[in-house]
Amino acid sequence: MTKPLNRRQFSAGLALAPLAAGGLLTGCSKIPDTIKIGVAQPLSGPLSALGQDLLNGVNLAMAELNKANYSIDGKRVTLEVMAVDDKADAATGKAVAQQLVDAGVVAVIGHLNSGVSIETAPIYGAQEIPQIAISTNPKFTQLGLSTTFRMVANDSLQARAIGSFAASQFGSSRYAALDDGTPYGKGLTEGAAAQLKAEKREVVLRESFDDKTVAFDALAAKLKEAGVEVMVSTLNDFQVIALIEALRKINYTRVRLLGGDTVKTTDMIKVSGMIEGIYATSPVLEAKEFVAGRQFLEKYLEAFKKPPAYGGHYSYDSMYVLSAAMQKARSVKPKDVTAAMHAINGYAPVTGTMTWDDKGEQRYAAVGVYELRRGSWELRMRSDRW
Repeated sequence: MTKPLNRRQFSAGLALAPLAAGGLLTGCSKIPDTIKIGVAQPLSGPLSALGQDLLNGVNLAMAELNKANYSIDGKRVTLEVMAVDDKADAATGKAVAQQLVDAGVVAVIGHLNSGVSIETAPIYGAQEIPQIAISTNPKFTQLGLSTTFRMVANDSLQARAIGSFAASQFGSSRYAALDDGTPYGKGLTEGAAAQLKAEKREVVLRESFDDKTVAFDALAAKLKEAGVEVMVSTLNDFQVIALIEALRKINYTRVRLLGGDTVKTTDMIKVSGMIEGIYATSPVLEAKEFVAGRQFLEKYLEAFKKPPAYGGHYSYDSMYVLSAAMQKARSVKPKDVTAAMHAINGYAPVTGTMTWDDKGEQRYAAVGVYELRRGSWELRMRSDRW
């Protein structure tokens, strides 16, 4: 069941929270009747479809667990979602993170954006609350906190995937590296460029923009003048579309583009076939790529009347592994649950397993490379050992 935070009621009930929490832990059982799990994602704004998808994954898993009479240390309990909207904004994220802490959540599944996850991690960490995020910036798990857990591969592995695939599969010698100016984009592109250099490939053009630029006539001319054969890019899909249209205007289309997650969208179909090839990498593998993915997709569609938008299967799996960690700990004290998360080799219904190292990185996370062909993204290869 989902219970959004009520801001008006929240402040009034805050003074009672310590007494209430104390009362829950002093009866015959140390396990409360209801266990609150926080979900902090962008539920409004441009990224709301992705944030809602991640919330849907948790809701679907929680409904199944409650229906199956989920119990901890022999006691039947009810799991409850406390959903908050971080608006993909770090300041808002910190505010809602504190709300979740004050509400007494046992764990948090959030956030989507790396900048938000990094800023909120110390808030959860101070109370030893495990935080399971889909964010990919390596800094998230480098904060020295035991409470940070990542659902998927990080940007370091994805950068190696971009550079390695571009160097080995295209037989090219002249590369351009383009980014959107964000910490995510710049970091990923720099990592890809470093991998290309390590594989003796030459980056002849390095350009950085902001994440709103769509005027690319000057860049197209530079790419042509430099004789670039492959563009590695972390520009957004609408920016890549504008760039490809600029390249077509000057009849320079015998180039390939290999991007990150931000180009692996349906909008890219608009420019399919306009250049030599369009490829994308992603640490968020699609549900259909897994053996159990079809069953998940059917359940998701039945519950929400639409297909997943992003990584709902990862948040679904995260909820299941978190539920197993609480059972393993025989406790819902955040410190105990965090310790159990580090020790668990968790069964994940869709992706197979989730297990973390001491920093909270997935041990077997993979990055996939996809090619846009015949109007859809097709998996070319995936690996956890780029």
